[in-house]
Amino acid sequence: MKKIFFIILLTTSHLFPQSKFVFDGYLENFQTVWAPKQTSEWIFSNSIGNRLNFHYYPTTEFMFSLGLRNIFDFGQFVFLVPGYDKIATNDNGYLNLSKKIASNKSAILYSNIDRLNFFYSANNWEIQIGRQRINLGINYVWTPNDIFNSSSFLNFDYIEKPGSDAIRIQYYLDFASSIQIIAKEDKYKNLTMAGVYKFNIMDYDFQSLASFTKDDFIFGGGWAGNISGAGFTGEATYFKSRKNLENVFVSSIGANCTFSNSLFLSGEFLFNSNGITDKAKSLNNIFNIDYSAKNLSPSKFSIFISTQYPITSLINLSIASIINPIDGSYFFNPSIEFSLNDDIYFLISGQIFFGDNLTEWGDFGQFYYMRLKFNF
Repeated sequence: MKKIFFIILLTTSHLFPQSKFVFDGYLENFQTVWAPKQTSEWIFSNSIGNRLNFHYYPTTEFMFSLGLRNIFDFGQFVFLVPGYDKIATNDNGYLNLSKKIASNKSAILYSNIDRLNFFYSANNWEIQIGRQRINLGINYVWTPNDIFNSSSFLNFDYIEKPGSDAIRIQYYLDFASSIQIIAKEDKYKNLTMAGVYKFNIMDYDFQSLASFTKDDFIFGGGWAGNISGAGFTGEATYFKSRKNLENVFVSSIGANCTFSNSLFLSGEFLFNSNGITDKAKSLNNIFNIDYSAKNLSPSKFSIFISTQYPITSLINLSIASIINPIDGSYFFNPSIEFSLNDDIYFLISGQIFFGDNLTEWGDFGQFYYMRLKFNF
């Protein structure tokens, strides 16, 4: 199947008029150096990634979309992580659209289709069927309303984020109000259904949602607006267990501001009623194990702060940090990106972890990244 899609991608631009066909993507080389806390030996790995995005517009009402990732991972990290090939090719969708092409003890080549859907839009209706990104989140880092596609802030190199095998129907009541019905099924045949109502009051955008999964009844909502020119956002979700187990309430609130000199500041606060009030050791932050809107952090409280500043029009500096105020551990993330031309970007970044043993962030050590990316 993937060979057929690849042939389509290479040939369709010659078969259809340019106005009906859009094709883009990128090619990148992503290098990682890990300095674990427990040893003085550094671990090296490399990833060569290629993304292909295909959109076909047969009419003004219809669109077909396909997004394909081809990734070659190799190095010590692949060798040291048990079952790395299974982790890399794990597909939680109803359809298994990930495939290992080749592998050995220290390398793997695999492919993943994370977008494959038909989209219809006419009058006030939108209908989308297939693998798609369903984004109900409002905040930047922690999104309790994003019950379909939660993704960790640390996974910064996957900007498109995973998709869901779903049906989404949306009807616009007016320019600022809409109703959505969404149904998703995963590889275990578990069904998630949600209804979402969006509206605007006094220049604030609000949303409310009701949903159910095999484990929970879910109720949530959020807002986005501004106070004196500064962005002000928030969202909260209540997970009512269907099995009479512990119920969970997760909420986050955020603010951001851009100054006249282009300095950008932002911050968020997360509350998790089911969180730990002691040392919160977790592999979830690094490996996305069981990461979801219900489990955004193992700690009861978390704080995020960040700043970005364009040193020049071609150089952008950013610094971010996530802090666990209970166990005193924190994550520090400096990055600098250079725009070499309109299509080529060079990034140097670090993810540095501080804290005592068995704390949320204290056991990981340091990660350093270098990425060269070509967009086409």
